[in-house]
Amino acid sequence: MSSFSLPQINDNPDGGWGPSSSSVPAQFKFKDIPYAPYSKSDKLGRFADWNDISGDNRPTNLGLSSTQGRGGGGPGGRRRDGQPAFGSGTASAFTYFHAEDESSFSLVDTKAGAARRGGPMSRGGARGRGGAGYGRGGGAQRGGRGGFSGGRGGGAQRGGRRGWRDWEKNGRTRESSVAISPEWAMLEEIEFHRLAKLRLEVDEPEDLETYGRVYPYDKSYDRITTRTEKPLQLLDRIKYNPTTSDDPVIQEMASRDTATIYTTDVILSVLMTAPRSVYPWDIVVVREGNKLFFDKRDGGPFDTVTVNENAADPPQDPTAVNPNNPNEKVVVPETPSINSATSLSLEATYINQNFAFQTVIETPPPPAIDFSKPNPFYGPDETEPLASCGYRYRVFDLGITDDEDVRICVRTEVDAYLPGQDPRKGRGLVTIRALNEFDSRATGAGGAPDWRTKLDSQRGAVVATEMKNNSCKLAKWTVQSVLAGADALKIGWVSRVNPRDNTRHVVLSTTSTRPADFASQLNVSLANGWGIVRTVADLCMKQPEGKYVLVKDPNKPVLRLYAVPANAFTGEDEDEDAPFDGEDEV
Repeated sequence: MSSFSLPQINDNPDGGWGPSSSSVPAQFKFKDIPYAPYSKSDKLGRFADWNDISGDNRPTNLGLSSTQGRGGGGPGGRRRDGQPAFGSGTASAFTYFHAEDESSFSLVDTKAGAARRGGPMSRGGARGRGGAGYGRGGGAQRGGRGGFSGGRGGGAQRGGRRGWRDWEKNGRTRESSVAISPEWAMLEEIEFHRLAKLRLEVDEPEDLETYGRVYPYDKSYDRITTRTEKPLQLLDRIKYNPTTSDDPVIQEMASRDTATIYTTDVILSVLMTAPRSVYPWDIVVVREGNKLFFDKRDGGPFDTVTVNENAADPPQDPTAVNPNNPNEKVVVPETPSINSATSLSLEATYINQNFAFQTVIETPPPPAIDFSKPNPFYGPDETEPLASCGYRYRVFDLGITDDEDVRICVRTEVDAYLPGQDPRKGRGLVTIRALNEFDSRATGAGGAPDWRTKLDSQRGAVVATEMKNNSCKLAKWTVQSVLAGADALKIGWVSRVNPRDNTRHVVLSTTSTRPADFASQLNVSLANGWGIVRTVADLCMKQPEGKYVLVKDPNKPVLRLYAVPANAFTGEDEDEDAPFDGEDEV
């Protein structure tokens, strides 16, 4: 019978698990090898993966498991199931580092290899994740993420192919809406991304006074189609839009301390939609005591309507090289092009005015309705007939707390009223605007489709394009309608009879919408707009009494507040700065 003997058991005097250090022979002690974490679920991968060597002194995994090396799932030491590999965050003592300097190595042949015809790969590039893309040095394929995308060495960038002379478009610069004098002191600078985070909830306004006369809206224009188009008529009517300081009603209200801030809906809408603006503009701010007056300059950007301001390639004015400075380009003041930015702006202003004049019924029935007081700007010496326009002076409370008294008085405008409603009670008020088409094939059209062929059949696509190209303009119109308390916003679609003639136009259709609903479609936040107004007002109230100007940078999304002399933007100041014409005797 065989005998059985128990093996020797080495007791650990320290009380821990495993043998003691004194009982283990020296040849079995791994003195200089540190502990490397491992997991029982790890599998042995490649012993040496030379494909991971992509630069000098970059570690190459030797003997790592498949979850840590290339054999296992993804980058950053993660498994295919998304969980990190065991011990992936611990430095490995077995990691190999390059001992020799290989910075002198360079690839001589950088020419891309010819693609094979036929087979699973498309021409010039490999199929990537999410669909075909650009291979290295390859051609364009249908992109996975973001539509058409560009890969390494591809000729296109993310978002689409580069167009003709795109490098020159990026270098175009705009001039400021007002000449910045070196004597002006810049007080504040606000980026648009900071303005987009502001928010202030404002309650319903209080109506103070109503002035003017409004005519009923002609509903027959709501039934116009491209097949039953109507020509745009030229009507001689007078419509006033004076600045805040020239308004006698506002001056009277300011003498009674009706509010803290005074402005008009045209000026206020630009400030409330400032983050959407691309073209330059400026607002003159006058502080008198504890009151602020937001004014516009005569002949400034508030008197005209922009066209395709938010397009990827908006219309441009022709430039010429300055003879005194060859590196500087100046805008040519007189241009024969009918599709330049200035010409299109004047054309759009002409269309908006005449479309509003044409779409009202001036001969009863139904009759015109007078507000509580007559037009405050129409003098007794005027002979031309007044346009349909009503002014509503309304006060909004911008106070954050109940004890804070910050109110703004706004002069709002309405263009007509819906038949059967009573505008004197604030019902059925209408604001009328017009979008214009100049030439869908011209530069600056913004990819707009032909209205005559797409407006009836694909109205959604046409509207979406206009909402993209004229985001700022539509947002301002919507804010003006909301401020005036209008029930409807009528937008006409006016096009040229001939794309090469900017003097004759036709009305192709009319869209009617509620201002609040249209604001939601445009993603216009009234609370954000009121937050911008309150922030600008607080910045101006921190300054001493005087005159200031808020300028939108012509090429950057930035607002700047300047302190200007008291005689700036006045007739005396313009006469002093006027150049000598040689007629006066010295």
